[in-house]
Amino acid sequence: MNDASSPRARIDAKIAELDDWRGATLARMRALIHEADPEVVETVKWVKPTNPSGVPTWEHAGIICTGEVYKAYVKMTFARGAALNDREGVFNAGFGGGTRRAIDIREGATVDGEAFKALVTEAVALNIDRGRRRATPASPED
Repeated sequence: MNDASSPRARIDAKIAELDDWRGATLARMRALIHEADPEVVETVKWVKPTNPSGVPTWEHAGIICTGEVYKAYVKMTFARGAALNDREGVFNAGFGGGTRRAIDIREGATVDGEAFKALVTEAVALNIDRGRRRATPASPED
């Protein structure tokens, strides 16, 4: 994979092509994710003809969250958000499902950076714990 097609370069290009508040918002959320988890891996998923640039996705032992861009908002969706303790009430969307939770960020709105980073940190810990439980064989019954 050449540098221009790397996930990092593809996300950089998506942010640059937006050239408005949505690009700045996605860039800020991306920076917060990296601050919360320096080991995060950036990927781009769900590339299709209707969305050729795909969806920026951040992973560590599983998906942490995605960053989707719409006309009126940027949506940060946490794959297992329903299992996170959102102490500060950052989630404002996605309550209808049993697994995911999201943050819809509209023009002029800001997200509490520390609260967001706490969600990222908790999501990583949840992914790591889930991976450990899957890798540990069940102990035989006596």
